[in-house]
Amino acid sequence: MINSEQRLATVLTATRELRERGGTIPGADFYSDKIAAVWTRARNAPAYAKLGDFSWEAFTALEVTPKNRLKEDPWEFFAATVDDGIKYYETTGTTGQATPTPRLVDDLVWNTVSVAQAWQGMLREDDRVLSLLPSDIVPVGDLVATVCEHLDLLHARAYPFATGISDWDRLASLWTTLRPTVLFLAPGVALQLTRLFKQRGLLTELRASVRTIMLLGEVSVPAMRARLGQWWGATAYNASYGSTETGTLAAACRHDRLHLLTAANYCELLTAEGLTDAHRPGTGRLVVTPLNLHARPLLRYDTGDDVVIGTDCPCGTATPDVTVLGRGTDGIQIRDVTITPHLVEQVVYGQTTATGYLLEVAPDRLRLLLERDVDADRETEPERAAAVREAFRDRFGLDDTEVLFLNSLPSTTKSGGSQKSWKRSNIRILEAS
Repeated sequence: MINSEQRLATVLTATRELRERGGTIPGADFYSDKIAAVWTRARNAPAYAKLGDFSWEAFTALEVTPKNRLKEDPWEFFAATVDDGIKYYETTGTTGQATPTPRLVDDLVWNTVSVAQAWQGMLREDDRVLSLLPSDIVPVGDLVATVCEHLDLLHARAYPFATGISDWDRLASLWTTLRPTVLFLAPGVALQLTRLFKQRGLLTELRASVRTIMLLGEVSVPAMRARLGQWWGATAYNASYGSTETGTLAAACRHDRLHLLTAANYCELLTAEGLTDAHRPGTGRLVVTPLNLHARPLLRYDTGDDVVIGTDCPCGTATPDVTVLGRGTDGIQIRDVTITPHLVEQVVYGQTTATGYLLEVAPDRLRLLLERDVDADRETEPERAAAVREAFRDRFGLDDTEVLFLNSLPSTTKSGGSQKSWKRSNIRILEAS
């Protein structure tokens, strides 16, 4: 992709800026200059064509760009044409119809360099990376590959849920040759991978080289990461957070916290009191202005994600850390209680060794189906089911949750970014009994 002096200059400019600013909260002048450039690019898009001249006052007076507005008419937000792009992506369609997302070279370079700078402290020069992320249409597989190229790391790509060369047998064979030290994969894929290698008696052998597991593509919870780390004898991290529309918004530190990439995004928090910058502790919905989007510039874009902002990470990084609770629309209403994936998964992976789950919801009952681990002790299942019921009672006020253990669950609960949302993958709506 870097086949001209102009493109090389873009890489060098991005590297210098993000090396200088990465891990810091830039000053007002930096944000003003960068947002002014975004503003200028955005005026070439129909959605922002009526913007006047840029000023900080004009920016802070601008209403947020709702996620639904972008979803309903994505082409209104393009400041370039499809033919101008070098990569064509689409979202996975977790909230409905997939959103087209062509990207220019500048989009890809700036996002790659930003993430590479953030992950540089997580990866070692002698690491061998195996990426088990989808490589078609969605950008996450390309992102990991280009970051590895930028950091000069040996890497391979093998997504086992795709029909093609990288099935599970080929993956096990590849593993013995590559001996990966770092895995990049979605949480559901990690669970299925663990389960399958256990079933084949291969986990002890194949985990020997692995020291780091980088989870991305979905929200993961600390209990799941701790469980995966225990199974693999490795450290599991929540590697990054972002979206196809925005690019990467946060990346992990060695204390397993996500830090906002404040040199690449201007982040705000939408609360009941209105918008405030996201540099102080608080809870609300994350609103972002990505500073380096070119094909589709976005101003004050409402991600729809509920987050908690913190500033006390022991790693000492100046940038705020962010806990992603998930989309506000992900919660499911049961009687008068809202159940969220974040809390459900903390219970499931904190109280059991299950390798997956499915919630069956009916007006008069709630049933939680848990996929038992390959080597689980079935005699302890009543005790663990009771612990789950107690946790559901304490956290949700639901005292009649039915908990059952099964041998296996549908692959739709496992295959990560290729599938749909939490509601479509882990929820089954039933009629009243």
